[in-house]
Amino acid sequence: MSSTNPPSATSHVAIARHPLEHGCGLSEWQSRCRGTDSMSLKKGLLQASASPSIPFCRRCPMSTTAQEPPHVLAVDDSLVDRVVISRLLRSSKYRVTTVDSGKKALEVLSLGRESVQLIITDYCMPEMTGYDLLKRVKESAELRGIPVVIMSSENSPARIRRCLDEGAEEFLIKPVRPSDVSRLCTRAIAAMPMR
Repeated sequence: MSSTNPPSATSHVAIARHPLEHGCGLSEWQSRCRGTDSMSLKKGLLQASASPSIPFCRRCPMSTTAQEPPHVLAVDDSLVDRVVISRLLRSSKYRVTTVDSGKKALEVLSLGRESVQLIITDYCMPEMTGYDLLKRVKESAELRGIPVVIMSSENSPARIRRCLDEGAEEFLIKPVRPSDVSRLCTRAIAAMPMR
């Protein structure tokens, strides 16, 4: 297999959605797919998650031990909503850090001890809204590559357009469903550094 070309469609089997659904740890999955360059891996993964029938990588045996799941920072001022989103994310094999404000989210991000692959934040919060947090992340050279997903209980087209124009990956209407969470995995994996 060439180190610069994506795997050939005729010689590789399909993955169902993404490696975590099969319990394949990302670092293991990446090391087994080392014959493909990082950009091709990310592109192939995004295509495979969008269409399960697209062939991707035969060299990943989809092992049964999950390692290094994506790390998500969940931000919501409501304790109930933090518990709900945290349970949904953990049931989908994410590592989750929860905070109750945009300011605390920025503190976690500034520590940099653990890389965050995805930020999911409520829109309406006191002091700093989810939109304000999104702007701060996208204005930062160190943080702008982290995908940000906004959640809101209000289905406001103007609000949705404003967030997407500012760089949000997606806008979710509460209550967040398991199908919403599984869709977010593609963004989290694409944000993970390839080793």
